[in-house]
Amino acid sequence: MSDHTTRALGRRAFVAGLAATAASGAVAQSQGTTEIEREISQTLTNNISSFRSLDWQPYFSNLRNGAILVDITSRALHYWSQDESIYKLYPTSVPLTDDLTRKGRTEVVEKVVKPTWRPTPSMRERNPEWPAVIPGGDPTNPLGPLALYLSWQYYRIHGTHDTRKIGRRSSNGCVGLYNEHITELFSLAKVGTQVLLI
Repeated sequence: MSDHTTRALGRRAFVAGLAATAASGAVAQSQGTTEIEREISQTLTNNISSFRSLDWQPYFSNLRNGAILVDITSRALHYWSQDESIYKLYPTSVPLTDDLTRKGRTEVVEKVVKPTWRPTPSMRERNPEWPAVIPGGDPTNPLGPLALYLSWQYYRIHGTHDTRKIGRRSSNGCVGLYNEHITELFSLAKVGTQVLLI
């Protein structure tokens, strides 16, 4: 059974469990709908409607060197190749809070295999117990096996060994992908690929 199938079955079981709980009267009702049911319904609707294929034209004037669009709201990364023959859509992790989020235009300036992770000064300030460095290849390295470094200092598009982070607000500013997705994107993107975070 694939990870995707397992996650889908897990979500179905969770929603089914909530429905059973609601049927037993254990969840407070409000205007004929449980609060939990309404929240899940809104979350699923919002995620499904926003995680969709997009055209590149509203976001980029051209596809020179390819283009990456990161949509913080839908937690999705879109990639278009220069010749438009390849389009990819990946789920991502996004920054925990708005103050950690940077939006705007940048580009890939370096592609790094087994990136070394160093927390930024502000990260060390918030979490003084964190190590000063975690070498590349270490299974606890938050950058995973590959990283695309952006022109903004400290910002990366990278893999993660902690798959629970994908689809959530869970990063300190970077954009995280499943390791198999960063492996694919790493092979497609090049130094100079345009990047836009919205």
